[in-house]
Amino acid sequence: MKRWSVCLLLTAFCVLGFPYRSPAPLVYRAGEGWTYEPVGGEGKWQRVRAKDQLDVAQQAFDKKDYGLALKAARRVVSNWPLSDFAPKAEYLAARCYEEKTQDEKAFKEYQKLLEKYPKADNYQEILQRQFAICNRFLGGQWFKLWGYIPFFPNMDKTVEMYEMIIKNGPYSDIAPQAQMDIGAAREKQTRFLNGNEPYIQAAKAYERAADRYHDQPKFAADALYKAGLAYNKQARTAEYDQNTAGQAIATFTDFMTLYPNDPRVSESEKTIAALKTEQARGNYQIARFYDNGHHYKSAQIYYNEVLIQDPNSPLAASSLKRLAELKKLPQNPTK
Repeated sequence: MKRWSVCLLLTAFCVLGFPYRSPAPLVYRAGEGWTYEPVGGEGKWQRVRAKDQLDVAQQAFDKKDYGLALKAARRVVSNWPLSDFAPKAEYLAARCYEEKTQDEKAFKEYQKLLEKYPKADNYQEILQRQFAICNRFLGGQWFKLWGYIPFFPNMDKTVEMYEMIIKNGPYSDIAPQAQMDIGAAREKQTRFLNGNEPYIQAAKAYERAADRYHDQPKFAADALYKAGLAYNKQARTAEYDQNTAGQAIATFTDFMTLYPNDPRVSESEKTIAALKTEQARGNYQIARFYDNGHHYKSAQIYYNEVLIQDPNSPLAASSLKRLAELKKLPQNPTK
């Protein structure tokens, strides 16, 4: 027994007294985190100068070894954050995530690059890459939990990413379309959310695009028209909501006034006519409600609204007839 005890003590002394790095494939380094390295190859990719380390990252990326390229690029950013090579390394890290189909991580890495190095030579290209990522999510690509597990599309996150792009370059070439795509993302939410809030948010996003980029007629006209469509969609789902129909009519009227030569003017006129018919229908129902309750003065107000909104409709004819009948009734000041 003593013999075994002595052997154990000697083993413990050797392990504690003469430590060495384990050849396990997972290696942790302060400031760099955990990395995977094949046994026997630990540290062979590391260099003592930023430029040499970036070269390792670029060569690995060119060979499509994105794991090694990511490690080497992140080491440049971590160890030499103020060097001239750090922006390129940050860019390579983002490109690695993109190639590994980890788009959310790639977007965040690009965002870090733009915030830390706002004078980067390829600033516009980075915005374009962020925009392409957003468009993939808008198209239905799933976000991933922890960057790996697919976890459904998310239009709220997509909108946040578009908003970052606009903040990064409010007057860039892609900013107007990014603002428009926010409206499109909100409209897509109507498939998953109850109520009319997504339509309201979509309309406001389009209106913001029309206002912010009014000096670009192509975008401004399209934005204003789509705002009208969004209000119209909301009006069709919101029963008795006269305000929404009114907002749609006002938006389409502004569109026709500002862009009278747009080919969608005739369609806008038809939509306004349909909306006014819907408004008239709602007012007619309210008039009938008051009429049946013998509140004739209130009923007369809403019958008159029907005549104003849709004078040539069958409802207008019925309202006119009923108004004539109500005038013959004894006047009751309380009703």
